[in-house]
Amino acid sequence: MMQQYMKELEQEPFDPEEFVERLAWRTVDSNREEGNSTFDPVLMHETFSQAIKDLQLLLERQQKKCEKLEQACHDEEANHWQDISKLQEKNKSTVSLFQELDERINFVATKVIHLGDQLESVNTPRSRAVQAQKLMNHFAEFLSPGPVMAEFTQIDEAADVIQKLHLIAQELPPGKFEEAKKKIAVKYDEIERALIEEFVEAHRKYDVNRMQEIAAILSHFKGYTQCVDAFIEHSQSNTFGGKDVFSDVIPMCEKNFNLMSQVFNNPEQVMGKFVLNIYHFKLQKYIVGKLSDKSDADKYLKNLMDLYSRTVQLSKELSRYNMGTDDTYLSTLTRNIFQKYFDSYISIETKSLKEKCITILNKYYESKGHQKKQLQVGGFQDLRRDLQAVIGTRANINIAQIEDYGGETFLSEEMAIALLQETKLAFQRCQLLSQQAELADNAARIMDVLLDQLITEHVEYAIELGLQAVPIPETKTQQPQVYFFNIVSQANAVIHLVEKQFSDSLIPIVISTPKHGECLQMKKRILDPIETKLDTGLDRSINAVVGWVKIFLQAEQKKTDFRPETDVDTLASPACSVVVQYMSSIVAHI
Repeated sequence: MMQQYMKELEQEPFDPEEFVERLAWRTVDSNREEGNSTFDPVLMHETFSQAIKDLQLLLERQQKKCEKLEQACHDEEANHWQDISKLQEKNKSTVSLFQELDERINFVATKVIHLGDQLESVNTPRSRAVQAQKLMNHFAEFLSPGPVMAEFTQIDEAADVIQKLHLIAQELPPGKFEEAKKKIAVKYDEIERALIEEFVEAHRKYDVNRMQEIAAILSHFKGYTQCVDAFIEHSQSNTFGGKDVFSDVIPMCEKNFNLMSQVFNNPEQVMGKFVLNIYHFKLQKYIVGKLSDKSDADKYLKNLMDLYSRTVQLSKELSRYNMGTDDTYLSTLTRNIFQKYFDSYISIETKSLKEKCITILNKYYESKGHQKKQLQVGGFQDLRRDLQAVIGTRANINIAQIEDYGGETFLSEEMAIALLQETKLAFQRCQLLSQQAELADNAARIMDVLLDQLITEHVEYAIELGLQAVPIPETKTQQPQVYFFNIVSQANAVIHLVEKQFSDSLIPIVISTPKHGECLQMKKRILDPIETKLDTGLDRSINAVVGWVKIFLQAEQKKTDFRPETDVDTLASPACSVVVQYMSSIVAHI
């Protein structure tokens, strides 16, 4: 039982109530196994009494074990404290020894520094004296008559000497030193050229260390820029071999910028000149060649937009390099290349757009077999039409020669969409290729071309044809064919498309400029007469229908001397049946 108690007591978490319950149930179960079905309180009391004794015994054993473990821990703690005390004493002695060593090191270092200063104070004047003597010897050779016979084992040494002599020569007074100064200048140029040639040879062999050495030497010479130019020229000499210049620029810059960073002390300035050379001599030549032919304006504008877009994208990719310049450096280079094309852009754009609109309109009229006419519009035409109507009605004759073109409206949404698509492309180019100060004005000029060609030359022309084709009320019995309702529907559809492009393409460009009000006035000036003419055409069409109904009924009434007694008789007459059918067709048409 002791083992059973230990297992139950060591369970996590331990619940004493549950322990008592389990003990009680085991007692009850054992009593039932013996055949006693009744509850035996005596047995339960004995069981609990025995369990209490066992637990007390178990408690005493555990307390003894705890006392032994506590004693062992105290002993181990005392041993550890003794070890810590010994380590602290050892650490004190170590710190003391370290301080002594540090003092000795500082003492020795002070002596060494003092000795080094003394040696330097002695050696520096000596070295300067040696250098001065060497320079004087070489200068004496340049002062002596005849050619200079100075020999150097290495070009680096020669460069150092001649560079110093060149500086000294600048301070010499004129007169007896003129010949020596000329000889020094000649030798200076000779060594400088030799250094540049060796730099180019090292570049050809990709000897980075030697390139770095020569660049450091030449940085003190006047011809340092020639060294940079030679590097740029050799780097770009065999790179632009393909037809597409833009695809070669970024890989070349990535490769050479790493080399610049290793060779030159000022790689940012070198990179700036490297890119300048690309833009001025490579890109500009390529762009001029592509844009030299302006005979095909549409192709020219597409090439201009493509080249400018690619150049802007190239500048954006190159901006990650540090060129030692401001943020506008690349955009300035791009603007310098394209400025002359920007100056003439909008005139070419509007001319090309107008020509394409005229071509599309002419093809449309040719497909309809129609030759565009010069129409008479205004008060005289309206007066003539009114006189024809009055004379024709009173004289009972048809004197108005009206041509309805077989119901053709000469309006096409498909053709209008083609013009709008060309205009949309023109707006896209305008936003990209226009200077910010000229953007609103250029966009307004493009919209002016669209309104003139699509609204004035196409929609208004079709409306004028439709107005002239509206029948005049006559005495004849033939039902008038009114096609003007078709014109109204198609004209509204086209104007709706124009309004949408006006809002989507033009307004976002001019909304915050003074051109906004001017554009709204321009649209109103073009569309208001159209609306007036459409209203006029609708009035004439309705009058033609009503006039024919009136004349037809009067004619029928005179034929039969018809006097209906009731409205039912009137509606049942053949004349009313014809009128109702005709009006139903007109309503359905509308």
